[in-house]
Amino acid sequence: GNPKHVGAPMPGVVATVAVVAGQSVKKGDVLLTIEAMKMETSITADQDGTVKAAHVSPGAQIDAKDLLVEFE
Repeated sequence: GNPKHVGAPMPGVVATVAVVAGQSVKKGDVLLTIEAMKMETSITADQDGTVKAAHVSPGAQIDAKDLLVEFE
């Protein structure tokens, strides 16, 4: 429910993380990708902002609604 948090839309494995803390992003920029059921899904920024923290790393197993990225 927090607009400054990006949660996982589904369970899977983090394939790539494209952002680091302190990085500025624009709406639509790719934050990370998730692999689930042999498909890769890109998670994009839904707002302009600065990344406060990326809470996952490649290879991490995640569940739906897990916190992935936090904005300042």
